[in-house]
Amino acid sequence: MVSLNCAAIPDNLLETELFGHERGSFTDAVEKKVGQFELAHKGSIFLDEIGEMTPSLQAKLLRVLEEGQVMRVGGGQPIDVDVRVIAATNRNLREAIHEGSFRADLYYRLNVVSVAIPSLRERTDDIPYLIRHFLLIKSKEHGLPMKELAPDTTEKLLSYSWPGNVRELENVIERMLVLSSDDGPVQPNCLPPEVLEGRSVSSQVRERVLSGKLCLSEAVDEFERDIISEALGRFHFNQTRAAAVLGTTRRILKYRMDKLGLQPEHEDMGQSSSFSD
Repeated sequence: MVSLNCAAIPDNLLETELFGHERGSFTDAVEKKVGQFELAHKGSIFLDEIGEMTPSLQAKLLRVLEEGQVMRVGGGQPIDVDVRVIAATNRNLREAIHEGSFRADLYYRLNVVSVAIPSLRERTDDIPYLIRHFLLIKSKEHGLPMKELAPDTTEKLLSYSWPGNVRELENVIERMLVLSSDDGPVQPNCLPPEVLEGRSVSSQVRERVLSGKLCLSEAVDEFERDIISEALGRFHFNQTRAAAVLGTTRRILKYRMDKLGLQPEHEDMGQSSSFSD
């Protein structure tokens, strides 16, 4: 199993990371490099944040998927590879296709089996387990004793909307452990202001509009997207029940979902998605 974060590697280096290069193929190529696809031969490669890949590199990836061969940069002979490809993104790739930043043919080639992962605010039952998990992990990383949370601290964590999802929760847990005292449970004063104040997504959007960072029409769409997502999450993506609680019809709700890029749970796009080829 080979993993690669496409967003963490500069565009000019990502191709050689994926496919490798021959010695002397460019100025800094002082020796031959085997690419990640070759390393994953007869195994799997996980391409995280594939939505950040440039269109030119998307075309080369599509060729690898279709032909089962890679060509090292500066190489003259194709190399056979047999690799299972798993890709993930936090972007709406259907919108990216419409905008022209993601190739439709690559999307449909990858989207054989898809798994939609709901945002954290749509699966609040997971939060206590994630809190415990990160407390264990971060305590070990920092050489700290395992700590418990005060009831008020846990309540604040459960009531927050988590726009940054699991990564934001992980960072908040790490912050609490670092700032908390050695004795007793972790108190709410160790939480960042937005969590401590229970600042919702809507209040954050409001602040961005008033500071000139977001236009009003985008703010309306963002607020509506958040409300509809929460309603769908509460009713396990049952659109009829979600429409009823929102005071609208299922047809209008579906129209708004399409406009905002929200996909039903059974379709291929969610807050985050992974694909397997």
